[in-house]
Amino acid sequence: MSNEYLTVSTLTKYIKRKFDVDPYLERVYLTGEISNFRNRPGHQYFSLKDNNAVISATMFKSAYQRLKFTPEEGMKVLVIGRVSVYSDQGKYQIYIEHMEPDGVGALYQALEEMKKKLKNEGLFDAPKKLLPTFPKRIAVVTSPSGAVIRDIMTTVKRRFPIAELVLFPTKVQGKQAADTIVESIRQVEEKGDFDTLIIARGGGSIEDLWPFNEEKVARAIFAAQTPVISSVGHETDTTIADLVADVRAATPTAAAELAVPQLTEEILKIDQVHLRLLKSYQRKVERAEERLKHSLNSYVFRQPQRLYEGYTQNLDLLTERLEREMSEKITSYQQDLRVYNMQLQSHNPLNLVRQKEDNLQQVTAQLKVQINRYMEAQQQRLDYGIQSLDYLSPLKIMHRGYSYALKDDTIIKSTNDVNIGETIDIHLSDGKLTAKVTEKMEDTHG
Repeated sequence: MSNEYLTVSTLTKYIKRKFDVDPYLERVYLTGEISNFRNRPGHQYFSLKDNNAVISATMFKSAYQRLKFTPEEGMKVLVIGRVSVYSDQGKYQIYIEHMEPDGVGALYQALEEMKKKLKNEGLFDAPKKLLPTFPKRIAVVTSPSGAVIRDIMTTVKRRFPIAELVLFPTKVQGKQAADTIVESIRQVEEKGDFDTLIIARGGGSIEDLWPFNEEKVARAIFAAQTPVISSVGHETDTTIADLVADVRAATPTAAAELAVPQLTEEILKIDQVHLRLLKSYQRKVERAEERLKHSLNSYVFRQPQRLYEGYTQNLDLLTERLEREMSEKITSYQQDLRVYNMQLQSHNPLNLVRQKEDNLQQVTAQLKVQINRYMEAQQQRLDYGIQSLDYLSPLKIMHRGYSYALKDDTIIKSTNDVNIGETIDIHLSDGKLTAKVTEKMEDTHG
């Protein structure tokens, strides 16, 4: 029976497993008041409650350090986390990944929805434009007052003073800020002679940075042909403008550093390249001089006739061989010509024609003899045939006393072919008789 009982650990692990695999508990959005809060140096342990219930909450150090506010006892907050079971104490709790005051919850939700929309359209993942290495003119869209523009100006002047900075005074906070940011970007694009565009603003709350999360600003940055560096808020702040821009900088100073190179470093690089080029050309000149010296010491320049001695000898040998082979070929062709002349004389066409004429006359005479013999034979066969036909002619037979009888134009071959009293025609050699049958007699000798 003891096998049917579970240990507390087994049951707790089973319940924890149920919590961990439940998809509805993987990401939970809660609102409530902070209770039992005491700021600890590491992880934070407190409770969230409302009028009817309370839940334990744990926030690990990495998530807590990302907070932009300091939690306080009784503060109403919005949290995002997962629900699981803490096995050692056998209680369920929420592990908080993100927390914010309840007043800005709607803004965070709108921000997430806008991020999702623009990401699905491909604005975040589109190919980024490369920043020019040595920009001549840089446009800065920011407030004309404050530390941002001073930091950018100071950094650019220190690093790359030959670059020209052009400020486009812009509202970066408030309801009209988004429209002024879009208008400043439009002015930069309309001029079309800027190498880089920096959009910058100092830190602040989500409400302060909200103009840089608006759709119109994101689309204006995305449509810009000028490479855009976005530096909005502190390093931990990430706005939609940062995601759409070609490059994101953590601070305005970092944006200026990304926009321009360090002039002294570039000059040093140029000097180094110049030195390498000089050394390289010196080595090439030295190698060329060595090859020239080696060539001048060559026998070709000291005794140039040796260069073509071999060719001259080969030319003489080839000329002698050519003359010998040509003479042999001409002799061979002359012998062939004599043989062909002899063969031609032995096959003179006139002799052949005369021989063929004699043969033709003989064949013609033989043909005439054969034709005459053939005609005589055919005439004899014709005469014999005429005589044979004459012997077999019915008229010839009738002259010897024979006749034939017809009944209704049909030859009578038997006594059975006529009846007594019928009229028949009897044909003789010199005419026809019409007779009437009066009697039939059978042939008793047949």
